[in-house]
Amino acid sequence: MESTSRTPDTGPVVVGVDGSDAARTAAQWAAAEAVRRDRPLHVVHGADTEGTALHLSAQALERVRADARNAGGELLDATARALRTEHPGLDVTTGFSTADAVDSLRRAAGPHGTIVVGHRGQDGFDSLMLGSVALDVAAAATTPVVVVRGTVRDEETGTVLVAVRDVRDLPHARYAAREAELRKASLRLLHVWNVLHSVGEVVSMLDGVDEIAGAHAAALKAVGDAVGDGFPELEVSADAEKGVSVAGALVEASRDADLLVMGGRRDPRSHRIARGLGRVTHRVLHHAHCPVLLLPRPDGDPGSGS
Repeated sequence: MESTSRTPDTGPVVVGVDGSDAARTAAQWAAAEAVRRDRPLHVVHGADTEGTALHLSAQALERVRADARNAGGELLDATARALRTEHPGLDVTTGFSTADAVDSLRRAAGPHGTIVVGHRGQDGFDSLMLGSVALDVAAAATTPVVVVRGTVRDEETGTVLVAVRDVRDLPHARYAAREAELRKASLRLLHVWNVLHSVGEVVSMLDGVDEIAGAHAAALKAVGDAVGDGFPELEVSADAEKGVSVAGALVEASRDADLLVMGGRRDPRSHRIARGLGRVTHRVLHHAHCPVLLLPRPDGDPGSGS
């Protein structure tokens, strides 16, 4: 099974800034990621002045756009200077757009870039909540998206964590393995299954639960073995856990990871990758203790509107 996502070193790293603390943290993380990948960094500011065109006179609109351009340009210049100082030799470019932040980032990333956003923007009122820009970028992703939570750690844990549901997540596990290689880190595959859902499948047969647990462990082992074969120098561990909250287990595991890699949610009716964010992904993005990298649905997969 081949990955439909580009590996982490083939496209530019694109980060959105708006002057918020979360965006500055995201820019710092994105710069370090660009250095790891030996890729250029493109810093983007979307002023979102296009939406005001219908409500202002031509003269007033021009003033608004001029003010936004000046403020955005100053922000971009200051951000680029700081990142170049911190990472000498890093290729940093900037881009100002009159479109909103979501469209600006998607256009800048193109078909193969990785988008990096802070978990909250200037309108954030609760550090634990996910901002609308981060949510909308992640929900409509056609390229990898990283939502940076918390602060940049002084010391890395040396672990990349990847959520694995079944063998169809092998491409995501391989992508995470490449991220771990870039970081000179180990890779942890984590499969969490909801024991309450599984009990319902076997009614009250306790031995049936053990049988299901064995099937989950076997599926995870297959993914782990395949990753190990492809990355023989990489330290790979695989853990299968049962619990009542898949999201809760992933959030807790993220405490000990530098990056959590997750794939898009699936439509349970078709087993395809679905549009938007599922409940597990949404909760993880709200509460994870490390940056979360979301991989989009495969090319050509229309997903589901559910």
